[in-house]
Amino acid sequence: MDKSFGTLWGVSVGPGRADWLTIAARHVLEDANAIACPQDRQGNPGMAYRIVREFLSGNRKILALDMPFVQDSATLTAAWDRAAAELLAILNCGGDVAFIAEGDVSFYSTFTHLARTVNERSPHIPIEVIPGVCSPLAAAAALKMPLSTWDEKVAIVPAMHGLEELERALDWADVVVLMKVAPVFDRVWQMLRERGLLAEAGLVEWLGWPRQKVFGSLAGLQDYRPPYFSMVIVRSQPMRFGRLDLDLPVL
Repeated sequence: MDKSFGTLWGVSVGPGRADWLTIAARHVLEDANAIACPQDRQGNPGMAYRIVREFLSGNRKILALDMPFVQDSATLTAAWDRAAAELLAILNCGGDVAFIAEGDVSFYSTFTHLARTVNERSPHIPIEVIPGVCSPLAAAAALKMPLSTWDEKVAIVPAMHGLEELERALDWADVVVLMKVAPVFDRVWQMLRERGLLAEAGLVEWLGWPRQKVFGSLAGLQDYRPPYFSMVIVRSQPMRFGRLDLDLPVL
């Protein structure tokens, strides 16, 4: 690897708990010249940074990047261009940059767009990815249920962008994961009630954070308004050998 240029690392930090960080991720964070992450609405390092900050030395350069929560492609493209320019100022001088993201950087992550932008502008920059704990797997663990068994099919639907796909997904998939379900929770709840699936659906909010809440059923939650960081997992078909009843603590 040509060290006249730095490496851009995409580092998955998991959905909340600091002890879910992998050993490989720890090593990259210890060695990188700069840590980059999305900023919060106040312009400070955001949630990914709060997960890993206890592992960062005090003199580490932190780049809090403006990654707006919008769907307008022109606004997003401009933000990715600005962020890429900040990273390239370090990478082109030989410094390694670790971009940290919640969950896994390959799963609905801003890193995908940022890495592509860096590669388009400077294809000589090496890009490496460190996988991590993916939120659907962590949510299934919180619900004390398998995400899939045997030959079960799993569908993952970004609820606020693809609610119209939910009906079709429930027809062919044994398990459906609904990401960021809060804005459409009332419609999802009604749809699942009509199908008789409220008892087969679980809700997890603020996964991995101290404020985490777990609901093993959606029955009785018709008026509930979950926060933005919420996920629903639905079993549209019964498990082959029945539903598990695991008497395990929620960690």
